[in-house]
Order: sequence, then structure tokens, then C-alpha cells
Amino acid sequence: MADFIPMSNAALPIKLSIDQKLGGISQKSKKIMKKKKLTNSTVPKNALCRLNEMFRGLVFQTVSQEGPVHAPVFTISVKINDKEFEGRGKSKKIAKHNAAEAALRTLTQGTDVNLTSGTLKFYGSCEPTDFSNDISYKEVNTFDATKACEVPASNGNVNGLSEIRKPIGLKTQVRPVDKSPVMLLNELHPTCKYNVVSENALDNNRYTTEVTIDDQSFRGTGPSKKLSKAAAARSALAALHNMSFASVELSSSSSSHSFGSEIPQVFADHVSRLVVQKFTDLMQNNPTYARRKVLAGVVLSKGYEQDSCRVISVSTGTKCVNGEYLSTSGTVVNDSHAEIISRRCVINFLYSELYKHLSMSSDSDSILEVIPGGHGLRLKEDYLFHLFINTAPCGDSRIFSPHDEQIVDRHPNRKARGQLRTKIECGEGTIPVKQGDAIQTWDGVLQGERLLTMSCSDKIAKWNVVGIQGALLSNFVEPVYFDSIILGSLYHPEHLTRALYGRILNVLQALPPPYRLNKPKMALISNKEERQVGKPPNYSVNWTVGDENPEIVMSGTGKTEQNDVSRLAKCNLFDKFMNLVGNIPSSTLRGVCDCPKTYRECKDKAVLYQAAKKELYTAFQKANLGCWVKKPFEADEFEWKKENLIRKEVH
Repeated sequence: MADFIPMSNAALPIKLSIDQKLGGISQKSKKIMKKKKLTNSTVPKNALCRLNEMFRGLVFQTVSQEGPVHAPVFTISVKINDKEFEGRGKSKKIAKHNAAEAALRTLTQGTDVNLTSGTLKFYGSCEPTDFSNDISYKEVNTFDATKACEVPASNGNVNGLSEIRKPIGLKTQVRPVDKSPVMLLNELHPTCKYNVVSENALDNNRYTTEVTIDDQSFRGTGPSKKLSKAAAARSALAALHNMSFASVELSSSSSSHSFGSEIPQVFADHVSRLVVQKFTDLMQNNPTYARRKVLAGVVLSKGYEQDSCRVISVSTGTKCVNGEYLSTSGTVVNDSHAEIISRRCVINFLYSELYKHLSMSSDSDSILEVIPGGHGLRLKEDYLFHLFINTAPCGDSRIFSPHDEQIVDRHPNRKARGQLRTKIECGEGTIPVKQGDAIQTWDGVLQGERLLTMSCSDKIAKWNVVGIQGALLSNFVEPVYFDSIILGSLYHPEHLTRALYGRILNVLQALPPPYRLNKPKMALISNKEERQVGKPPNYSVNWTVGDENPEIVMSGTGKTEQNDVSRLAKCNLFDKFMNLVGNIPSSTLRGVCDCPKTYRECKDKAVLYQAAKKELYTAFQKANLGCWVKKPFEADEFEWKKENLIRKEVH
């Protein structure tokens, strides 16, 4: 006889589990039920549950509904012992909870009762809903900001770092999973106000949001209003409370000096803003070439004074020249990666500073000064160069997972760690140097062998030994080093430190003075750039202070879009060098007659530079990191023509 189901229960959905159909509940189901029972028993009761336990049969009534349809505010009341208690909220449920909470507060005065209302108070705000608010409605860990940081003097000056009281010890680190920057800032400064100040459809970071706190303003950019708001909050927290929203967690056993020193977060953010803003201004009238993947720039400052900062160069680019376009006359730009182009712009700038010494009796307006004894020049002590890149340099510093939570590398002895790497012709990314790749031949490349170019990480490591001025300028100027390297994304302290100088720290020896192993300061900006998916453009943009307009160089050919020689090509820089020979104090050259005529021979004249470079290459080999790959020998064998002389030699 079939089972009879009463009509009173027929409407209820009855669904038997597999275990019940088999005649009982399995041990696994019992364990799950037991676990749920234990878990539920530990959850604190909210105000509504506690009130219903104390007073049975309570009736909650809706008093009113205010506000617009899309953001209503409800008022609900409950009557207990002839006393009426009201609660307000953006839903009836929240208003009901708040009414219960108000009743408990009144009825339990003088007793230590935990209403567990932290979350309820947050949900129960009766303020109009801000749909652009960057707050995740979830419980967050408690953060006592008053103990972790100090509030700066409110004098309205945000340009001077001296006005900000820095907390003692390491900067406060906040895990992004704990609290959002907007939430933290709202807790610390409830009166802060946000405002979208600009929108630029041509920029990757389309929106710019400004947050105002006590007459001080902080800006952030992002591809959406929500992200730009969070970026502005991060900038404010970094400036006012020295907080760091790093993507990796500092372990307790790791000391800050193990991974290089850091520059002030406010200064790092200021440098990045200057570079990004300069690029935006330059490309305002040329939106066709405003698209970019990697942006780099160099800023010159006096100490860490923000008011003294000056943008020296801005550049973009991610590719190298095709092998078939190699030049034997120095008319092609071989490497069009943004950071490499920015460094060439700095060389161009240093030439302009040297030319100042030809036209003035005092060096007060120049960043260079004559070395006592008259043998060359050097950078004045208080001037600093800062390199900004919106992402980690290609090569060793970028070979890691950006979602690693620990700063310490768990596999430091992997063969891939620290290896010299080369860029791929006509593509992105790098590959480790092979044993037989150290020598490239001209005819081999023209025949179809891939043209290999050292990665940006390797080249920056080289600059940290021989300087950014290059071999030619070393005949006039002592080595110039970057004081800091600031990244916009993909920043990992250990991997970046290893790539830029750590891998040769224990094997580099016998560097001739004044050459040394430079250890630049490192920082990640607060307004971190988002990953951009898509094919990179096939051009590079460069601009140096003093240039009227940016120059567009096609990466594949190494020449401008009109097929002209770039102002950063070897031949043009060589002309500037030869016009200085005999006119500027030099420790290696006496005059044009004493100077060799080929580009390579002039580079070889810088004996100390070549010795330092040799020690660097030897150090890489000692560390079993590979051999440095050079361009074909013929690429530097071009000569300088005397008719290019634009200044008469001064005796």
C-alpha cells in the first residue's frame, strides 16, 4: 500500500537525502551535523534575539518610510512596559535590529552587557547610501590607529616632508584583506570629503579623486571612480600616518635593512605623480601615441624636498629593434624599453649640463661641479636622481608570483634565481642566457638568428656598478647613480633587491675608485597601477627636459615615424661628445687630436669605466649566473666626421 501524505503537509516540499533513503544517517552526516551544532553554539546572539528571550510576544511596527525609492530609510518601533523604542535603517530588518538595540541599552543600564553590535551599527547607518563607497560589508579586524601612528601637525602644508611627524620604527603595514583604505581613513578622519576632480578618457587611470582632510588634499587615480577613491585614501594614509599597503607581508624575522632602505612614501608618490602628469600633458595634443604599457621617467631633486623636484625625462616602450634593421653607423635605437630610453634621456641631459660650462664662468646653475685639481666633473652632493617605472623591470626582478604573501623567498637556490636574461626579439618577456649566446655575429643576425638584448633588470644592475652616464661621458664625469628606484606595480622587495644588486653583492671585487656597488632605495607607490591586458604598442615615446615636443620612435626600426635618426641614437650622442673634447676638463682626453675617431675607441678611452664593467661581468660568471651578451662588434665601429664639429676648440 502506498504511503499516505496528509493534505496539511502536501504543500511542504519533502526531499529525502541519499542517506535517509538508504535507511539512516551516515557517520559523515552525523559529524557534519555535530560540527554545525558546535559552531552555531559559539556564535554570539544579536540584540533582537536577546530581546525576544527577555520579553516574549513583542510586536514591531513600521512607523514611517522616508527618502527616495532607491535609498529608503525605515523607522520601526517596539513597545515594552509602556515604553516605546525606535530604530532607523536602510531596510526594515536593520531598523528592527536597531530598535531592539535601543531597547536593550535602556533596559540594561548599569550592567556590562555586550550587544555584539559592531556589525549591526555599521549596517544600520541611517545615512543615505553612497553607491560609489569602496567599503566591503563584512566584519573586519580591529585596528588601533592611534597607537600605530601619529597625526601630523595640521598646518595646511603638504609639500614639505618636515611638517609630517614620522612614527618611530617601521612604517605601519596593513594587510588589504583586513580593511580597505577608505574604511581606515573614514575611521581615522570621519570628516574627510571625497571629490572626483577630473576624468581623462585617454589615460589608463581615467579618474582622479581628491580627498580633503583639515585643509590638506590628497589625490589618487584609477580606471574607475571606486579605485581612484581607494588610491586617494592610500595616499592620505601614507602621508598622514606612514602606512604601507604592500602586497607582501614582512615576516618578523626579516629586518628592513635586508632588502635595502626605503624613501619616504609621500616623496615616492610625489615622484610618480610628476612623471605621470608630465606624460599626460605631453600627449594631450597627440592622443594617437598616448597608449602605453610601460611608463618610465627620471626626476631630479635636491635631497628629498618635493618643491625641488624636476622631471628630467619621460618615456614609454616595451620592444627592441628587429635584427634586420641593425646599423653600422649608430643611427638606430636598439632597445626601446621605457626605462632604457629614460636613461638615454638622462645622458642627453648631462650633455646639456656640460655645455653650460662652455658658456658661463660659474657652475652655480649647473648640477655638475669641477673636481678639485681640474680633472673632470662630478655631480654636486645634494642632487639626487630618482627612476620611476610603472612596473617591475623585465628580467630577474619580475620572475615571481605577485600573489606571494611572504616576503622571504622559500626557494632562493633555484637555478632561475638571479640568472642573466635576454629580451625576445619582436616580443615581450625574457629568457635565460644560454651558454653559447655570449657572442653575436653580424652576418648571423642578418641570416636569421634572433637578436639578443640584455633584460632591463640586468642593465639596471650594471648601472648600479658603472653608473648611468655611460662610457663616453665617463671621460668627463665621475659615475652618477640612481638614488632611488620607484615602482608602480609588481614590487617585491627581495626579488627586486636581488636583481638590482644582491646577486653580485658577495662576488663583486676590486672595483676601481670612484666606482662602487650602488644600493638604491626602493619603494612602491600608494596608487598601484592595475595590470593591463593586451598587445603592447610598437612605438616608443621619449622626452627630455628642454625638448619642445616628445619624439616618437618605431621600436622595430629604431628610427622615427618619418624614418629619421632619433635624437637619442648613438651617432647624435657621439657628436655631442666630440664637440666637448678639449673644451671640458677630462682625466683621459687632452683634445680632438688626441681623441680616437671611432665610437668604440672613445668608449675604451674611459679606462676605469671599462675596468669596472669587466669586474661586473666577471662577478656574474663567478656566481654562475651566465655571461653578458653583447651586440655584434660591428655595431660600434662607426667614425665621427670632423665636419660635425659645431664649436671651435678652446686652448
